[in-house]
Amino acid sequence: MRVLVQKFGGTSVAGPSEREHVLRKVLAAREMGYAVVVVVSAMGRRGAPYVTDTLLELLREGKATPRETDLLLACGEIVSGVVLAAALRARGVAATFLTGPQAGLITDETHGEARIIRVEPRRLRQELEEGKVVVVAGFQGMSEKGEVTTLGRGGSDTTATALGVALQAEAVEIYTDVEGVKTADPRLEGTARTLERLTYNEVCQLAQEGARVIHPRAVEIAMQANLPLWIKNTFSDGPGTLVVNGAFEQTVMIKADRPVTGITQIAPLTQFILEVEGADQVRAFRALAAEGISLDFITVLPERVIFNVREENEAKTRATLAALGFRPQMRPKCAKVAAVGAGMTGRPGIMAAIMESLAAEGIAVLQSADSYTTIWCLVKEEEMPRAVTALHRRFCA
Repeated sequence: MRVLVQKFGGTSVAGPSEREHVLRKVLAAREMGYAVVVVVSAMGRRGAPYVTDTLLELLREGKATPRETDLLLACGEIVSGVVLAAALRARGVAATFLTGPQAGLITDETHGEARIIRVEPRRLRQELEEGKVVVVAGFQGMSEKGEVTTLGRGGSDTTATALGVALQAEAVEIYTDVEGVKTADPRLEGTARTLERLTYNEVCQLAQEGARVIHPRAVEIAMQANLPLWIKNTFSDGPGTLVVNGAFEQTVMIKADRPVTGITQIAPLTQFILEVEGADQVRAFRALAAEGISLDFITVLPERVIFNVREENEAKTRATLAALGFRPQMRPKCAKVAAVGAGMTGRPGIMAAIMESLAAEGIAVLQSADSYTTIWCLVKEEEMPRAVTALHRRFCA
């Protein structure tokens, strides 16, 4: 049995006309001889009746427990899945709908950000063997104690790759409303191109640094099994972007002419500069961790700590540090711009080219860091569009 997993995002299932495109993709896969599993997100974008933010709004005046919140949030994908299964049957296609728990997704106990620990696909496989298209609710699973859990933002991507690995699928197709992974955000850089191929490591870095095409956790699961990923547009027949395994990275990407694959950005951030040393550095990090504040872009020096937080965590971070008697310097309205590419590993001169390109635009680098595949630069948020354009022009045009 040749299995293909197709995941469709909220915009793909938002209404009857959008779902028509989904039906075509599913039917085309069936005609190619695949047993098809379809993973769905809740219908539409922010503000639509069943999406996560709208459902959370219902709880604004009450006090729901994390367990009850997950029960509510799981409803969006259930509505979407039942509607799509019904549409398939109306087309004469044998189809059935399964919730995440019914599909065998077992998670840890963490409500709101659960992680899949195993998949028990017996029922799912049986339905496929009976010739049915199986529609599965993304974003949800069940703990060992039988409680419904949700997987956090982008969790439907994770559902799709976990099922793909469990079923030994030939591939997972992630359908969105874009043509694939771009060399930059097309809203900032009009000349951004669709990338034909990426390595798992590259797409993970791009996703973590702001490219919202696939969840990094989904890529990590696929990478463990060398499961091919395609990122495609529901509303076109374009080839999309293929995410390939490490063998491709070793034999081809090292020889690539382009050291940088793409440019991404995250904003707004607030930079904190804390003049502390030794034990006080430890106290600061422990206090921030205890408050659940995620730090980004961290630099630790003997007498100074520099880090960044999302703008929405600025006040909480400041209050936490003040409670310890610390008075940090703060620089609000910053943006992190990243150049990502496996081809930069071991290749000198990339940082020099980045600095040269930004300096030519009069853009000051407030902080920088690097890894084998990524170089990050912190800039003022107002200068972020020009920074993205300058780096894209230098490396990706």
